[in-house]
Amino acid sequence: MAGIPDITAARRVAAQAANARAARSRANAVFSGAALGLLLLTAVAAFGTGYSYRNATASPSQPPDFQVPTEVKAYKQAQKRLEQRQRQLQAAVDRKAPKGVWLVIDQTQNQLFLKKDEQIVLDATCSAGSGMLLQEGDGGRKWIFDTPRGVFRVMTKIENPVWKKPDWAFIEEGQAIPTDPSERFDPGALGEYALYFGNGYMIHGTLYERLLGRSVTHGCIRLGRDDLREVYRAAAIGTPIYIY
Repeated sequence: MAGIPDITAARRVAAQAANARAARSRANAVFSGAALGLLLLTAVAAFGTGYSYRNATASPSQPPDFQVPTEVKAYKQAQKRLEQRQRQLQAAVDRKAPKGVWLVIDQTQNQLFLKKDEQIVLDATCSAGSGMLLQEGDGGRKWIFDTPRGVFRVMTKIENPVWKKPDWAFIEEGQAIPTDPSERFDPGALGEYALYFGNGYMIHGTLYERLLGRSVTHGCIRLGRDDLREVYRAAAIGTPIYIY
């Protein structure tokens, strides 16, 4: 109709103008990037990068301070020196190794080794700490039942030990913590023997030998009856205990 502007044509003209402006912006950006790259290349050519480059050399097949001799005589001399060094290192290791009776506990595999010098006298299945967390109520006390790692010694040996149950034992069982101390004592729970090695931890027996080999304890090391008897006989006060 006469007098009514063509809206479609107006929109087409506006779109063409916008595309032209966008093309000019991209061209300007490309030009600016190219100019900046050219400027950087010029600076590198003039002043360098600050790095110096050398031809790479192949890594030696032997350490820098030792080369395998090619002559037979020199080879035998080098071999003799290495054998002597090996004997010195072995002697140093032997001096560090425990003497006499000692215990090694692998808490990951739940294995206890009773050793005399370098000989394994007993390879026993044990149970170590579960690593479980116990919390008293909401926001109360917390206990983590881990077996400690490190070097310890047998501090006390007790026959027919009686367990004095701590607070966490009652909380774990959902019982009220007793006010009468006599209610804490639990004879027979630790087996025939206990070997204390500090901070309340001990090697002792168990009523649940079927669970040996599993990490189910509250931090102590549990052994079966026969293995415990042998460890108790062999390990005197002061016997080293290595736990890892």
